[in-house]
Amino acid sequence: MRKFVTTTAIAAVMMSLGGGMSARAAENVEVLHWWTSGGEAAALDVLKKDLESKGISWTDMPVAGGGGTEAMTVLRARVTAGNAPTAVQMLGFDILDWAKEGALGNLDEVAAQEGWDKVVPTALQQFSKYDGHWIAAPVNVHSTNWVWINKAALDKAGGKEPANWDELIVLLDKFKEQGITPVAHGGQPWQDATIFDAVVLSLGNDFYKKAFIDLDPATLGSPQMKEAFDRMTKLRSYVDDNFSGRDWNLASAMVIEDKAGLQFMGDWAKGEFLKAGKKPGTDFVCMRFPGTQGSVTFNSDQFAMFKVADDKVPAQLKMASAIESPTFQSAFNVVKGSVPARTDVPDTDFDDCGKKGIKDLAEANASGSLYGSMAHGHANPAAVKNAIYDVVTRQFNGELSSEEAVTELVAAVEGAK
Repeated sequence: MRKFVTTTAIAAVMMSLGGGMSARAAENVEVLHWWTSGGEAAALDVLKKDLESKGISWTDMPVAGGGGTEAMTVLRARVTAGNAPTAVQMLGFDILDWAKEGALGNLDEVAAQEGWDKVVPTALQQFSKYDGHWIAAPVNVHSTNWVWINKAALDKAGGKEPANWDELIVLLDKFKEQGITPVAHGGQPWQDATIFDAVVLSLGNDFYKKAFIDLDPATLGSPQMKEAFDRMTKLRSYVDDNFSGRDWNLASAMVIEDKAGLQFMGDWAKGEFLKAGKKPGTDFVCMRFPGTQGSVTFNSDQFAMFKVADDKVPAQLKMASAIESPTFQSAFNVVKGSVPARTDVPDTDFDDCGKKGIKDLAEANASGSLYGSMAHGHANPAAVKNAIYDVVTRQFNGELSSEEAVTELVAAVEGAK
């Protein structure tokens, strides 16, 4: 466990609280998260410094693993031992599952004071509130159906962004002719599912909704779902042989370092490009997965606040308030690659990809084409998500044919409901 506590911050806490050890502990937040890549760590540092300026020290508890699965395992052990962290980075249905267990604190006081109900989109509030009470503070909105393309490789291939599936395949073939890996990918279940999310959405909004949100058996077992798996098989042919187990940010690095043509990944990937000194439009291109233009699959990183001793609640509420500050929302998301979790934050400081993300989100929200991401825990509960993961990864790795995968998918989802 690493501590990021400056001497200045400690002195500020000691002065404001009279120097008592118990008081100092009250002005500390222990934060469990999985933001361990370079771009993610840089974004998280924005929050750490903001809290330190308010006299709140930060005890860091990072658990590597981009999808958060490992972090949830560590969290379960901590809570079972009666030693819950102050705040935990969490996604979607995982938040609601902990709320149902009665493990989360209440943020209604600060939410009412600052009018969160008016500025946080309803789609996010579905996961920020439970039984009418605020239990988590949303940090951002990530959209997951992005493609990140090496600009030099794209220019060499003719410079045209692919508008549909057929054009995507033509582009990938041209990348292969250039001698680079067409698709940079990390072989982890959540990454496989991230691609599958986009592939299913590219076959139609209604298809996505019926399959992953409604969990309709007929849709899950349809010829259209077989087509989705066929497309996964085709994409697998463009991935290098060493993809298994690769972390997502290492796949991003392949595109950054001109070793790969593109990556299918959520907008957190942009943070890696920016940290490497790359500029959108000049060094890399951001676009929606071909066929999903106008639609957005999203997830939202939130900090769920666990029930803690009464003397620790003030620091917890200050952290929640800091997270929802419009100034912080802009500063953090500019670095992270995501867009603000508030609708009243201007796009002034955002780059072209950020402005596009904010615009796409607003349009999708208005048109009813904003959907929770299956791959990132916002379409269905964890048990269903994990069941889908298993089938998708087995199919992507060649253990199941498309026909077998469709049959397995229907059975897996039904068994996990």
